[in-house]
Amino acid sequence: MPLVLMTDERKADWAKAARALPRGSMVVVRGRDAKKRLALAETLHGIAPLLIADDPMLAAQIGAAGLHLPERRMKEAAHWRARFPHWIITASAHSLRALMGAHALDAVFLSPVFATTSHAGAKPLTPVRAAFIAAQAPVPAYALGGITRRNAGLLAPAFSGIAAISSLL
Repeated sequence: MPLVLMTDERKADWAKAARALPRGSMVVVRGRDAKKRLALAETLHGIAPLLIADDPMLAAQIGAAGLHLPERRMKEAAHWRARFPHWIITASAHSLRALMGAHALDAVFLSPVFATTSHAGAKPLTPVRAAFIAAQAPVPAYALGGITRRNAGLLAPAFSGIAAISSLL
């Protein structure tokens, strides 16, 4: 099952984590601070295919493999696909309703499946509900949120892969 490493604001050895990923994996570079996001993207460029979160200009600037959009910007996928047809374009989704706008995407990250410290207040979908939603997705769905080696086995085959932060560090 393909893996996606999602970066966040913590200080971590993201390059080491990216090098440890199996072949066919990707990294989504996220971060609120533009300078730190650029530095991280430059550090990770060439280790694994990169998707840049919520920053299409940075994705174009560094020659990333694509763009990851937050759910609120999912509708922009067709625009970015027209401008960069070679990009892999993904988005976050947090409900079945959100997937209705996913047709122009290559994949969605459905979250949070389990309780997660990165979004402490978010109510988890649960593996059963998330599997139901993933099965309805018009594009491949990746499970995200609170996934560990212990609970990954609870994920249904409806998922095309797993995206994680802490469990891949």
